[in-house]
Amino acid sequence: MSDLPRKAVTRTAKLAALPLGFAGRATWGLGKRIVGESAELVGQQLQQRTADQLFKVLGELKGGAMKFGQALSVFESALPEEIAGPYRAALTKLQEAAPPMPTRTVHTVLREQLGEDWQDSFVEFEDKPAAAASIGQVHRAVWHDGREVAVKVQYPGAGEALLSDLNQLSRFARLLGPLIPGLDIKPLIAELRDRVSEELDYGLEAQAQRAHAEEFADDPDIVVPDVVHRSDQVLVTEWIDGVPLSEVISDGTQAQRDRAGQLLAHFLFSGPARTGLLHADPHPGNFRLLPGGPDGEDDWRLGVLDFGTVDRLPGGLPATIGICLRMTLDGEADAVYEQLRAEGFVKESVELEPDAVLDYLLPIIEPAELDAFTFSRGWMRSQAARIGDIRSPAYQLGKQLNLPPAYLLIHRVTLSTIGVLCQLGATVRLREELEEWLPGFAADPEPEGEPESEGEPDPEGEPDPEEGTDPAAEA
Repeated sequence: MSDLPRKAVTRTAKLAALPLGFAGRATWGLGKRIVGESAELVGQQLQQRTADQLFKVLGELKGGAMKFGQALSVFESALPEEIAGPYRAALTKLQEAAPPMPTRTVHTVLREQLGEDWQDSFVEFEDKPAAAASIGQVHRAVWHDGREVAVKVQYPGAGEALLSDLNQLSRFARLLGPLIPGLDIKPLIAELRDRVSEELDYGLEAQAQRAHAEEFADDPDIVVPDVVHRSDQVLVTEWIDGVPLSEVISDGTQAQRDRAGQLLAHFLFSGPARTGLLHADPHPGNFRLLPGGPDGEDDWRLGVLDFGTVDRLPGGLPATIGICLRMTLDGEADAVYEQLRAEGFVKESVELEPDAVLDYLLPIIEPAELDAFTFSRGWMRSQAARIGDIRSPAYQLGKQLNLPPAYLLIHRVTLSTIGVLCQLGATVRLREELEEWLPGFAADPEPEGEPESEGEPDPEGEPDPEEGTDPAAEA
């Protein structure tokens, strides 16, 4: 038996204690205000104490608590520095580790999944886990053919623990909301809950990982370990060494930060175009920097792990995203507004000013405007404050926009990746990636083999309406 279901009462008690702790601190804060301390100072102290307790509890648990903590951790860049600084180490720890499963439990799962002679499948097997995640932990081993492998063993009862934790957390999502301005916690928890069954299915994960491994097999920049073996609760993949991205965030050189950021952006946008799948769990624990890229040992490649959560996009990322980005940068307020309305971002019952929508979007997409953009915690905080301040016009407008279901996961992955880029403080040529990989962003190229001097020019300079030109594509 896993310690997850056995300790369900303890887990529930720890999570249930969070809102009680929040309420106690609110009372403490009121007392501080009564004796004359400023609202701003008291607010910072409350936020600090709340965050300390939240991440202490999440760090002690696996299941949905850890999943939520990992998802939340990529947004710490949005917090004021005086709040984020003291517990940044706790967030980094959440991205890389959790309490290990007992060795006897690991052996029981391996025996059930690989047979009584499971040890014959390995030349070596390390009982001490190399890493832990929300639904399983990874052991380093040597497969019977001599390959170094990572053996992911699913916690027995992981599904129940995941759902129980997320249901519990959703009950007090409103209390967690103020932790990160501009981030709506409740949809984040709901989306994580909706993905539980997919993440528990190692068959789906193996398919997604194999598709990426095959596509990126000869790629000079991206490394995806191939799948060696899988059963219902055990997934064996090739092992890759490298520097965890969390270590690059905490101790990496600027060159490593910039390279990691560029490769992360490259993978985010090239992956869906090349595989029809979007890797949907972009927290730093799932990435490694590997030496030995196309320019030698001093270069770096990006190793990508954990394909348990993916978004299936057979045509790549939706062209609407690229078209709207391009038209926003060109200042085409009316055209952007019509695209957003047609796609469901603006509901039929809502009327907004196109220019106001453009003003809302432009600061967010600033990284796509420049040839190279330096992501920073300061920039992330400014965006969070602008969108999260209830007194700001941006906050009021943002509340009237809608996020269609088809874009929920794309939105979270993009936002999470931007959060990681800000943690890295990386300078990234994002526009270059968008032009190459994002449908609709680059202007349509001139048709080949048709010199402009040939044919009769239209005296009015207008396209022939019978040619079926798409105004949105020409914008």
